[in-house]
Amino acid sequence: MATATKLQIKPLADRCVVRKLDSEEKTSGGIVLPDSAKEKPQQGEVLAVGPGKLDDKSARQSMEVKVGDKVLFAKYSGTEVKIEGVEYLILSERDILAIIG
Repeated sequence: MATATKLQIKPLADRCVVRKLDSEEKTSGGIVLPDSAKEKPQQGEVLAVGPGKLDDKSARQSMEVKVGDKVLFAKYSGTEVKIEGVEYLILSERDILAIIG
């Protein structure tokens, strides 16, 4: 599987590169869901982070997320890109809702 370090993906400002985690194939009752019935995944793993956003005084604000964090993000946020057959999501840090422990 390709990784962000091999591809040299370097997000800018307060953006992150996230690989979506697969959604459940079955319901809690054991019913197998077809692809058309699945919801868009809202969880992912952070593969790369930008240096942070510049504030009004040109000081760099550090990012709260780091590489390897599992995150929950807004449903229709970010930009989906496909590089070498692998889908990634590039999104702003403000679109990340929580870090999953």
